[in-house]
Amino acid sequence: MRLRRPTDFLILEALNETGRNVATNLAAHTGKSRQNINTRLPVLADYGLVRKIGPKERSGLYEITPKGQAALAHRDEHRRVGDFEQLIEDEVTTTS
Repeated sequence: MRLRRPTDFLILEALNETGRNVATNLAAHTGKSRQNINTRLPVLADYGLVRKIGPKERSGLYEITPKGQAALAHRDEHRRVGDFEQLIEDEVTTTS
């Protein structure tokens, strides 16, 4: 799992604070460009940190997942641990 600091954590933080949201609003909330947000959201979804939701397939509405919340809670350990993905997987498994 290769997360970009601070962008990915800003996206997770924004979704955690605001709930379901779209790239335009996330860009305003994070101060990052909409293009940058649109690029990172599918990557975060592939990692299972966010999920695309909405009544329509192309809605662009995302929400944070429990795995994303665990990643956010352990963001300070991101660069210090050898396997960040395993750390958050363990967290999700323990709290489930």
